[in-house]
Amino acid sequence: MSVEHPDQKSDPRPLETARPTIGERSSLPRNPVIGYVLKMYPRFSETFIVSEILAREAAGEQLVIFSLRPSTDARFHPELARVKAPVIQVPRHSSPARLWTELSLAAESPMLAEGLQRSLLEMLAANHDDAQQAVAVARAAQEAGVTHLHAHFASIATTVARLAARISGLPYSFTAHAKDIFHQDVDESELAVKLTDAHHAITISGYNLEDLRTRFPAATTRLHLVRNGLELSRFPFAPGLGPASAPPHDGTRRPARILGIGRLVEKKGFHLLIAAVARLQERGLAVQADIAGDGPLRDELQRQVDEAGLGASVRLLGPCTQQEVGQLLGTHDVFAAPFVIGADGNADGLPTVLLEAMARGIRCVAAEVTAVGEVVRTGQTGWLVPSGDLDALTAALGEAITEDPDHLPMLDAARTMIEQSFDSLAQARRLRALVADPESPVTQEPLAAVKESA
Repeated sequence: MSVEHPDQKSDPRPLETARPTIGERSSLPRNPVIGYVLKMYPRFSETFIVSEILAREAAGEQLVIFSLRPSTDARFHPELARVKAPVIQVPRHSSPARLWTELSLAAESPMLAEGLQRSLLEMLAANHDDAQQAVAVARAAQEAGVTHLHAHFASIATTVARLAARISGLPYSFTAHAKDIFHQDVDESELAVKLTDAHHAITISGYNLEDLRTRFPAATTRLHLVRNGLELSRFPFAPGLGPASAPPHDGTRRPARILGIGRLVEKKGFHLLIAAVARLQERGLAVQADIAGDGPLRDELQRQVDEAGLGASVRLLGPCTQQEVGQLLGTHDVFAAPFVIGADGNADGLPTVLLEAMARGIRCVAAEVTAVGEVVRTGQTGWLVPSGDLDALTAALGEAITEDPDHLPMLDAARTMIEQSFDSLAQARRLRALVADPESPVTQEPLAAVKESA
């Protein structure tokens, strides 16, 4: 098992340093320590996790990160270099024999040996990869002086964290997001057990909170709302009518610029954005669109662009770092988030990049899925359209690209809402309070908080 620690470079892949392996005397920090169990770290698309870790470290907490899979991303965000927590790569050998090796090593600790006896039936029922990694995390957590395990996403990471917690005798918690609770493959009985056994559980929106409480009334007594946070200092508020309102010296005006950001997957709805740009141009409006991100639908979306004759108007930019995203938000007039619900039931929760756009003061058009309507409301903080409705999306984009001073109060209201409900420093305080006491009043946030702020 290897331990990595990022330095002041933006790409952590070559930054491996000699660190204690499991079984050696660890020099990692002692109590209190929060152990983050993540399926993959770092992951290019999960900027919200990095923001959360940075905020907790800024508040004085000590963290250790357990990564269950090696990163497969080709690019990394510069913010990773600011993370102080050591990263322990937990091996996954895909061999039942390795489980016995891990069991033998863990049994050398009387405390873990007792935990293994207590967890034997569950380990036998688990996938051998998950069981092996759970034992490895339990050993690593003991070596690192971890006092609490926390996982992101209610799927593999929480499966391993829960079992590791049982073996080690530690409390665990997890944050539920979107696919991990809405996808058609979610095992409802398994999710109920995870909610029941957790010291506390977290979800990121009022929509999720109400949905989970309805589906699992007996298992959600310790489920709390903690919204994804932003480092507000990295997203300065710069409202305006957009660069299109400032004509160049020759008196002409450039086309209005629309920006979409996200993985190129079905639920992002970028095929609708491309179709809307074609319709706007058919109406004689000068408009362009940039779509930043990568994913399995890249070739399909590029074909749609080419077949519509939009090669000069719609660009697929590929993956962008946080710094590049900030630059894009500063050079576009409108942010478009045309979300849809996938054929498999997968839907976005509340994408961080939408919050970032609202924080910067860019006009936002979004489709209503899950929690999006909690932050985007037509005439108040942006334009909210029905999911999958191309006519409504086109009309809203047509309004949003229009230069209108009446848009400015809406942008102010959006920024105020972000400051009040999505500040990562406030998020870190609530997360720390939950670990100390999940019943503390500081952990409670009314569902109406966002709605009342605009």
